[in-house]
Amino acid sequence: MKILKMTKEHLDSVLKIEQNSFTHPWSKESFLSELEKDSSFAFVVEENDDVLGYALMSTVLDEGSLLDIAVDSAHRRKGVANLLFSHLCEKAKEKNLSFITLEVRASNENAIAFYKKSGFETVALRKNYYTKPQEDAILMTKYF
Repeated sequence: MKILKMTKEHLDSVLKIEQNSFTHPWSKESFLSELEKDSSFAFVVEENDDVLGYALMSTVLDEGSLLDIAVDSAHRRKGVANLLFSHLCEKAKEKNLSFITLEVRASNENAIAFYKKSGFETVALRKNYYTKPQEDAILMTKYF
């Protein structure tokens, strides 16, 4: 497995994973918009030229925000998300970020457990944050 900067050439694969992972997936235009920003970081994990997963993080001043992360269902629990998080944390430290924050559906126990294992802690609850279906979000932060 190798980690690469996400490019437009990755988007068809990324969109397929996105659509299979979320009830309210990002559009191609949303991904393109983030790829054009100097304040955003986008990475994919590839193996044999296949995209296994991806992550996007935006930055403002010394704050990072995990915007999107997903792993192809056939490649979950194989270290892809760990590789992505390790790389994002390296980039965050290089940019002297104070923390990375994220929102996760309150019912997504697997993701919450993964984030906690990765050093994130729960800091707040955002009522009715998600739609399709409506659900609270747990706000989690990893401090550096």
